[in-house]
Amino acid sequence: IFFSVHFHRCPLLLVTMAPTLEVWNAGKQMAQKMVAFINQSPSAFHAVEQCRKRLEECGFQRLSEKQSWVGKLQANGRYYFTRNNSSIVAFAIGGKYQPQNGFKIIGAHTDSPNLQVKPVSATGKAGYQQVSVATYGGGLWHTWFDRDLTLAGRVMLRADGKLQTRLVHIERPILKVPNLAIHLQTADERTAFKISKEDHICPILCTKIAAELAGEEGVDKPRHHAALLALLAEQLQCNPEDITDFELSVCDTQPASVGGLHNEFVFAPRIDNLASCFCALEAMATAEGLESDPQCRVIALFDHEEVGSDSYAGAGCTHITSLITRLTCDLQTGASSAQDYEVATASSTILSADGAHATHPCYVGKHHELHRPELHKGPVLKFNANQRYATTAPSAAAFRELGVRHGIPLQDFAVGNDTGCGSTIGPISATRLGIRTIDIGIGQLSMHSIRETCGTVDVLFFTKLMAAFFTDYHTLEIDE
Repeated sequence: IFFSVHFHRCPLLLVTMAPTLEVWNAGKQMAQKMVAFINQSPSAFHAVEQCRKRLEECGFQRLSEKQSWVGKLQANGRYYFTRNNSSIVAFAIGGKYQPQNGFKIIGAHTDSPNLQVKPVSATGKAGYQQVSVATYGGGLWHTWFDRDLTLAGRVMLRADGKLQTRLVHIERPILKVPNLAIHLQTADERTAFKISKEDHICPILCTKIAAELAGEEGVDKPRHHAALLALLAEQLQCNPEDITDFELSVCDTQPASVGGLHNEFVFAPRIDNLASCFCALEAMATAEGLESDPQCRVIALFDHEEVGSDSYAGAGCTHITSLITRLTCDLQTGASSAQDYEVATASSTILSADGAHATHPCYVGKHHELHRPELHKGPVLKFNANQRYATTAPSAAAFRELGVRHGIPLQDFAVGNDTGCGSTIGPISATRLGIRTIDIGIGQLSMHSIRETCGTVDVLFFTKLMAAFFTDYHTLEIDE
């Protein structure tokens, strides 16, 4: 297909179709499903666990990277594996798959900016027991003040002679980062919110008086307050001394919800980037036509994007390289031909899915006047001349064609020359894997706040676009 003659004879026309009432209502239903997913995913570990459950419900089989997969895979098969229990890769092998045919990959990330409990967290002043935390990623930290906070993550237990991993989510509010009263602030402090992330973001757990009355004060100086360990032990039904280590994130107790006058918004924590994870998971679970697909469909949900992706479980690691290596061969014997891997990567495409900046009605000037995405107008194609996003003209044209085929509106985003630009796993994946990549995301407000906002129908549009990527992308002839 040559897009200059297959785009309604107007290849540069912006397609901004308004949703029908039927699509609008379907969008609300899809958004409700996403809200449930976010509420069950207070940490990256919980997000991966929710993905695992959904995949297994759809017939996906778990694989181990510690074992050979030769003889275990077959056409039309559905599989997944995890790393660090904070990243997950699922793949479905097309019925007509051959080693050189390539992969259709959707990449997203399971992590979000948050506060993480330090290895030694027991601290306190002025009669309070506090929890020392580290800022993770680039959060809008002022939004964490005066919220009803709690903890979620994974805990290592010593049980039955071995170390076990358990997930924990304390659902009631137990922590608070209080603001300083306006009467105690100077005129300059009232003008601009300026804090020390080390000194001023130190959540209060309880008062020392309450801990003493509860018998939770020990003689020795602990790594963590006895009150915190007792609470974790209660949740996990173990003894405090059985807890050897943990990775805990501070999170908001207010659940995600669908709201607004017409129930058209999603108000939630971690929309960046659990929204993309949810849409990718739904697309993988529901996309049809696998039996006739000549390629392999993949979703790769990485950890640590918010801190650069260079980790054992991040997009900079060997997840996709390992997967392609294992699949560019005879699935039964493991035999491969020369350059199968190179041909397969050249025949592959990555959809890097991450949040996009919707136009803020009170800060319209922060967006370039020709690139102002709005809620409910579809997924956003993200461009950057300095390669902060990986989108190219051929990859953008291909997705515009998918949008036209399936009735999915798309928008464009590029920053102005005087504005900085974030980045995604897109450029990292394109560089390290040598695979054509496009950056797309759902428009949202308040990115990196403790509470973010997106449009309900955009969740449906993005899911439909991802499903179209799986079912139709290999039918496009893209002249680069």
